[in-house]
Amino acid sequence: MSVGAARSRRATSASAASDIVRRRLVAQRLSATAFTRPAEVVAWLGAVQAQDYLGALWAVGLRLTQARERDVEQALADRSIVRSWPMRGTLHFVAAADARWMIELLAPRVAASAAGRLKAMGIDEKVLARARRALTKHLEGGRRLTRPAAYAVLERAGIATAGQRGLHVLWRLAHDGLLCFGPREGKQQTFVLLEEWLPRARRRTRDEALPELARRYFAGHGPATVRDFAWWSGLTLAEARRATDMAGKLVEHEVIAGERYWFAPVEPPAGAARAARAAHAAGTGDRAHALPAFDEFFVGYADRSAPIDPAHAKRLTAFEVLGPVIVLDGRLVATWKRRITRAKVAVSTAPLAPLGRPGAAAVDRALERYTRFLGLAR
Repeated sequence: MSVGAARSRRATSASAASDIVRRRLVAQRLSATAFTRPAEVVAWLGAVQAQDYLGALWAVGLRLTQARERDVEQALADRSIVRSWPMRGTLHFVAAADARWMIELLAPRVAASAAGRLKAMGIDEKVLARARRALTKHLEGGRRLTRPAAYAVLERAGIATAGQRGLHVLWRLAHDGLLCFGPREGKQQTFVLLEEWLPRARRRTRDEALPELARRYFAGHGPATVRDFAWWSGLTLAEARRATDMAGKLVEHEVIAGERYWFAPVEPPAGAARAARAAHAAGTGDRAHALPAFDEFFVGYADRSAPIDPAHAKRLTAFEVLGPVIVLDGRLVATWKRRITRAKVAVSTAPLAPLGRPGAAAVDRALERYTRFLGLAR
């Protein structure tokens, strides 16, 4: 039996799903948060998927007591959080103190699995070594390069960048811990040397990193299964089980409707929880959340069925589930889109079923919160 306290409870599928999403809303700090700094959010969740850059800014802002988009971007400029490819070969925000050990733990497996694809593109170790020398020369001393400028450096070094080759070279060097993203220049992302850009932080051995990763995941995403953890982290299922066992009493498990779910025994912030209960009782609380594309509330799990009403499951594509969606009391009730002009943001929704007056009012408050985050009018 895995290490950690265990509890068992019978539940119907419907009541189990309701319990799971309610607890995930708290764990993910959507329904109760005391976080005031972006780095707190990112460290708590372990990582925040950030392939959709603007959406990821909002994913962090959602989990802060108050925030503007510029505050999250400032955290990137201040180097308290960083954007790179620490896991699954996908862009994420991670806390600066976690970037090195997460990349060292998780990136090598991804890089090894992509070796054949890169070789077919003509990107071998000799090419990567030449790219590493060229980019290091142009980035040393705190300099940064936009992607077009980085491609120009590679071209001058005799490395073709057409046909996605340039991006694959940068991707691979980020997996080696050479590069990460710096602050934006206008609308252009920049690349910097990770060792120069990030403050020094304690590295972790593999046996230190594995249980810490499990603790972070189950604290910020629980209740969740080990299979969910393996998906999120990119670890093999065997490694995910080992990491969970190594976490010991830092995580607990509970059997819900015949499935073992893990979580960290951490209470929500007391003040935030009280405020959330009072607001819900008054009908003004955050019952609804306008989630960005690839939000951790959905993308953080292999099994994403709990927040989806079975009546809607067949009509929703995977693309829609991982796109911008609105959840009401933890259940997916609508998709949404935005269109930004110079001074306004126009938001449209597509409910899956009639929301009713209280539900519609809650959704409207969620969208209003998003417009305040952008600092724009609707």
